[in-house]
Amino acid sequence: MSTDLENFRAITERRRPGRVLYAAGFTDDLRRRVIEHIGTEDIAGHYGFHNPVGLPIRRPEGLAPLDYSPYWQNEDLPEGTTFDGVGVAMVPSGFYHFWGYVSPLRNAAALADIESYPLDDLSGWDFSYMPQLVEQAHAAGRVACVFVGHMYETAWQIRGYEQFLLDTIERPAWAECLLQRLADQNRIKAAAAAKAGCDWFRCGDDVANQKTLMFAPDTWRGLIHARWAAIWAEVKTIHPDAKIWYHSDGNVFDIVGELVDAGLDILNPVQPECLDVDEIHRRFGRRLTLDGCIGTQSTMPWGTPDDVRRRVKECIEKYGRSGGLMLAPTHVLEPEVPLANIDAFADACRRYGTFE
Repeated sequence: MSTDLENFRAITERRRPGRVLYAAGFTDDLRRRVIEHIGTEDIAGHYGFHNPVGLPIRRPEGLAPLDYSPYWQNEDLPEGTTFDGVGVAMVPSGFYHFWGYVSPLRNAAALADIESYPLDDLSGWDFSYMPQLVEQAHAAGRVACVFVGHMYETAWQIRGYEQFLLDTIERPAWAECLLQRLADQNRIKAAAAAKAGCDWFRCGDDVANQKTLMFAPDTWRGLIHARWAAIWAEVKTIHPDAKIWYHSDGNVFDIVGELVDAGLDILNPVQPECLDVDEIHRRFGRRLTLDGCIGTQSTMPWGTPDDVRRRVKECIEKYGRSGGLMLAPTHVLEPEVPLANIDAFADACRRYGTFE
């Protein structure tokens, strides 16, 4: 039987794999109920989910975390607030997995505030452990994967959502500065993983809503896309067989061609409620792998198990029999998703997506 690594290579090269790779993620409450339902904590093993080996970004021993406390002096934050790795306050929302963000640079008064904001400089970090992890993954027939990061999403969380969007119009140098500082660190991570022979490079930003892009196309091209394209080009120069995976929710139809031209290999999550998936496949299927396609606003929460099976079968027959498809719900599954629909998803992926 072919390995996940062999199947991943076949899928992303648009060759028929031994099986279509598939996976799903869960909110904490649903994960707990799934474990009770199947009788094991090994959800991926039970359902046969694709389970790549993630390459960690290891902080050098003895290097203290950055101190963001000056940004929160005299701030009255709600109980339960935590801070992420770039100093953003994450406030419990009380609603599933969602958080409220309080941005440390929301009151920035000058470009110097953006320039001096503390971010880790990875340029001197040791990534020599990565090649061995890739070798071990390959020896086990598994895909080696690295999360390169976000750019726009991290920028607005640091600066503030409305503030960052206004910066793109009124103070573009501020937006450029923060995006470039984040891009520089993402480039270092990506280049290190490419040198190690990593297979799958995950990155992305939610740059669209249900109907259209969040930005004017020229703004997106100049501020965001150009920076990702430069990172992808460096990865492909170092490791030509590397596969670039990009995530954006919403209707990204108008920019798919530019993403592909810049080196994109795998588009996620391909929301059927927002996109004409048939048309994307028709136009780009010879160059692009689709990852997702199973609606979390429609089929998974509100359909029957038979609806789930029909959608999985339809996707495989339309987009996946000759490679170019990995199946997944288009977002983490929320508590209202019936357990029977999760069972049906995995069952249909095995039944209709196994070719050997």
